[in-house]
Amino acid sequence: MQIYTHFDAGSIEVVSIENHHAKLNIRQDTHSDFLQWFYFQVNLKTLNSCTFSIHNAGKTSYPKGWFNYRPCISYDRKNWKRLDSANFNGEALEFTLTPEDQQFYLAYFTPFSYEQHLDLIAKAQAYQHVTHHVLGQTTQGRNIDLLHISKTDKPKKKIWIIARQHPGETMAEWFIKGVVEKLSQTVEPEINTLLKTSAFYIVPNMNVDGAHLGNLRVNAKGVNLNREWLSPSIEKSPEVFYVLEKIKETGVDLFLDIHGDEEIPYNFISASEGIPNLSNEIFNAEQQFIHNLLKTSNEFQREHGYAIDEKGKADLSMASNYISNAFLCPSMTIEMPFKDNDNAPNAITGWSAERSAQFGQDTLKAIYQLYKTDLESHSRTHDQII
Repeated sequence: MQIYTHFDAGSIEVVSIENHHAKLNIRQDTHSDFLQWFYFQVNLKTLNSCTFSIHNAGKTSYPKGWFNYRPCISYDRKNWKRLDSANFNGEALEFTLTPEDQQFYLAYFTPFSYEQHLDLIAKAQAYQHVTHHVLGQTTQGRNIDLLHISKTDKPKKKIWIIARQHPGETMAEWFIKGVVEKLSQTVEPEINTLLKTSAFYIVPNMNVDGAHLGNLRVNAKGVNLNREWLSPSIEKSPEVFYVLEKIKETGVDLFLDIHGDEEIPYNFISASEGIPNLSNEIFNAEQQFIHNLLKTSNEFQREHGYAIDEKGKADLSMASNYISNAFLCPSMTIEMPFKDNDNAPNAITGWSAERSAQFGQDTLKAIYQLYKTDLESHSRTHDQII
């Protein structure tokens, strides 16, 4: 058995390999103590049953995330499914499989590579109502990409959606892929009304350096971007700095920050109830959006999630809290699971790339419902003028 990680987002440490039993450790993020992400290639000389033991699983950033967790496997890096089982004893995560081929890949969640990110940008910008902007560069020189998607020069609503502040949360960019495909290719009346009356500003991957490096949570400088919004800097967190500058330029009426949660096996939303500047208007809009999403997606629920902050106690260094408090608009964090949606489990895929993309498209319907009356009135006025 041979194990390789020298590719985009590859990450694992080999302790030893004996008789088709690999003892492994998850590597720490760059300049950081966070560790959870893994992604590696396995090559076998002959087909044999293989056992993998991740010895430091109990010392990772989210050890509870390994309970009832099953790793993802692929033979072509396009089609991914879950292993049948894995055992976590509180210290090590161990799983055994009999592979279908001599080469395969194992990952914490279905990866979304930098090449796939570039493909997403290139495909989207081919549409007439999609414009690509480079907001700046990361500390390693990669572009911070923004997609502006709209069919109007005078949008009534400005909707910002960002993803992968935490680079190992790849389900977030799969979510964005679903959103971008729906907005760029759709002929559906509801989505068309959104595009004729609103502008979408989408950052598919906030943390391209961290994603390439195989980090779970930080950028190339070891910085957690979702704690930088009060005082971002070009030196440490250019990703947040340039995005925030663009938000100040465009304005924002609705802000969604897309994430994944290692431990909670459900899709849920963290709203901005704890911000100092919370108003009835913001609170009601967020609650209405949550209500809408319950109707538009059978993958969503509101019983399980994070504890609600007391008013005035929210951490304003986090994106959704900061934006809501500073720009006085509804702003929410959407979380998806690394494991499965326990309300609708899938034995083959668990929570997956495809389900994440569909959840993104369902979220667009909830946005439309939030602004339906206002947007349809604006659209009729616009059509009459034309």
